[in-house]
Amino acid sequence: MVYVFAVLAVVGWAIVFWQRRNQEVVPTPEGEVVQAVEEPAESDETLNVLDALPLGVVVVGVNGEEVFRNRAAAEVTGMRHVDLLVEEVIERLVRLASIGQLASEQIELAGPPQRVLDVRVTPLPEGGFIATIDDITERWRLDQVRTDFVANVSHELKTPVGAISVLAETIEGETEDELVLRLVRRMIIESERMSRTINELLELSRIEMGGEMLTAPVDLNDVVSEAIDRAQPLANRQGVSIAFEKSITDSSINGDHFQLVSAVSNLVDNAVKYSDKGDLVTVSLMTIDGSVEVQVTDQGIGIPMASLDRIFERFYRVDRARSRGTGGTGLGLSIVRHVVTNHGGEVNVRSREGEGSTFILRFPSIHGSK
Repeated sequence: MVYVFAVLAVVGWAIVFWQRRNQEVVPTPEGEVVQAVEEPAESDETLNVLDALPLGVVVVGVNGEEVFRNRAAAEVTGMRHVDLLVEEVIERLVRLASIGQLASEQIELAGPPQRVLDVRVTPLPEGGFIATIDDITERWRLDQVRTDFVANVSHELKTPVGAISVLAETIEGETEDELVLRLVRRMIIESERMSRTINELLELSRIEMGGEMLTAPVDLNDVVSEAIDRAQPLANRQGVSIAFEKSITDSSINGDHFQLVSAVSNLVDNAVKYSDKGDLVTVSLMTIDGSVEVQVTDQGIGIPMASLDRIFERFYRVDRARSRGTGGTGLGLSIVRHVVTNHGGEVNVRSREGEGSTFILRFPSIHGSK
């Protein structure tokens, strides 16, 4: 991330010089025409720096025409059908960036060899846009291997864990020995916990693969209501109240209903689990500048500043002792992040230790920016 920001800074510097170098004539008040002052040495040096970057950089002017393309961007494409594909994606992302929406997309090239490009477009302060093209093929392959491994192992574990649970329940019904009953009940609890972990791993694998997304218009009011209904039994047991502040405007987005309910449910469940008796969990929905936001706020234990950057990692848990007590697996927030990414949105969190947390999901509205 820091690397990309450094690239953007260098490109911004290059654009200033590029604009100066291309100002061939300047009219004076008297109607005379004089040659603009060129600074070729610094400008050429900057463009040489851009050519040395391994990240592809394309600069698009205010009029939508390409101003500059560095060597890496030219080499990343280099084939006619790939060029056309990348140009089409850049044009689409420029349109999104121009109306303030998130502008990033991954392109999978069939090959051979198979390649994956990550394309992002960012508006420039003085007008125009910068597109970065990153070849993430190796990272993508490693992710695929990891995802396939997790999915296969989870499938293989699901059957024997289920069998252990059934056998333990059978033994429980066939004995009156207190020691055996105590051990068997412990076996049932642990097998159920392992089963939940396996189910969440399988769910995360499905979401990461993205192959089962059934995209259709979805009203997030319905999604939040369903998520709260799922969490209500737990909230009743914990003595925690859940309030829902519905959106008064249309809160529809294009998305997968199942995945969206899964994401919001994980946030509401976490908010309830880490709240104390008598606390309030608030879920609010609002439409802001072409986006729909879901906010889940609790009055719980909060998250230490040092952990905020890691909470969306698989199996990461801030308070391991409390996570064991609440039955957490450390996969819920990872599922949330992947669902939001699949829907072209973003997730943010505000938290202060001892005062509670607010998780914010932001999705592009079905109506776009108005």
